[in-house]
Amino acid sequence: MAANELFIVTELPEGRPDRTGQGLLSYGARLSKMLDSSWRALVFSDLDQDAQQVFAGYGVPEVTLLKDAEHYFDTPQRLGRVLAGFAAEQKGGIIAFAHNDLGCTLAPLLAAHLDAALVTEVNAVSCSDQGLHLSRRVMGRRIDETRIWPQRGFLVITVPVSALSPVSLPTDAKTSLRINAYITPAEAQLADAAPNCSVIVERIPPDPRTVDLADAEVIFCVGKGCDHADFKQLSELCRLLGTSLGVTRPVYDLGWADFDRMVGRTGRCVKPRLYVTFGVSGSMHHVGGIQEAQQIVAVNSDAKASIFPNADQGFVADVQEILPRLLEKVRTATGGNK
Repeated sequence: MAANELFIVTELPEGRPDRTGQGLLSYGARLSKMLDSSWRALVFSDLDQDAQQVFAGYGVPEVTLLKDAEHYFDTPQRLGRVLAGFAAEQKGGIIAFAHNDLGCTLAPLLAAHLDAALVTEVNAVSCSDQGLHLSRRVMGRRIDETRIWPQRGFLVITVPVSALSPVSLPTDAKTSLRINAYITPAEAQLADAAPNCSVIVERIPPDPRTVDLADAEVIFCVGKGCDHADFKQLSELCRLLGTSLGVTRPVYDLGWADFDRMVGRTGRCVKPRLYVTFGVSGSMHHVGGIQEAQQIVAVNSDAKASIFPNADQGFVADVQEILPRLLEKVRTATGGNK
């Protein structure tokens, strides 16, 4: 069942797609093949030569620049209106964002403007005679939910950042990139001048020490193989490296950390880019909460620990021996402050 066009909304930090943007382009290439549909990327600023090569390398056939939209980044309603103005001139289709700050802000605004279906955090897509099946996890990621879109009008989706891989598939043949521009009509710009738009006055980076573990990019986890001195050293290591600290259930039971730091099925299910365990045995309850981590590294003195078969890299070592050395090297590299 062929769908209408697929539109991939791509951010350009520092002038080109970052890891998330590249992952979204790779996702768009695969989804367009599955749907047998045309696709293009939507950007908010001009592409330099290097950025054009990145888009072409992912097989993007066309890029549409939403002219002057970058001036509206601090007024989400206006940015959403510009995007909706472009989409309204199309015949319908799927508009995809990464499930990050921009996607979480614009997706509902755009869906409201277009009277479109909205499905967030889509982790799987398939087709049937009924339409497009979109799966996501709900209720603390404990239940799989599937919604069906009949492929009429517009569908707005967000895709979890953890599900986006920047790997370009061999089938994503490099294309001869076409670039065009969409200029917001003058009357729409006047409408955007309404004084009741919210304005972003400051963007504060998340603090790894307090960020929800479900959203953390890098997590160091303390297990029962660590004593309280090790815990303190790992806490400092996390501070110096700007990573998040997690604990297993036995460590939480000792009272060393709050419940929101506990990783596992009875705590937080996490999906970081990198998950490093220190002294974690690897119970099924803990492993069940880290299955979506992109890379798992385990350090444990017991070569038969259950964590090792579930890790991408494993090191049989005494945490109490390697932690002081690791911490000293990091202190030297960072000057002891961050």
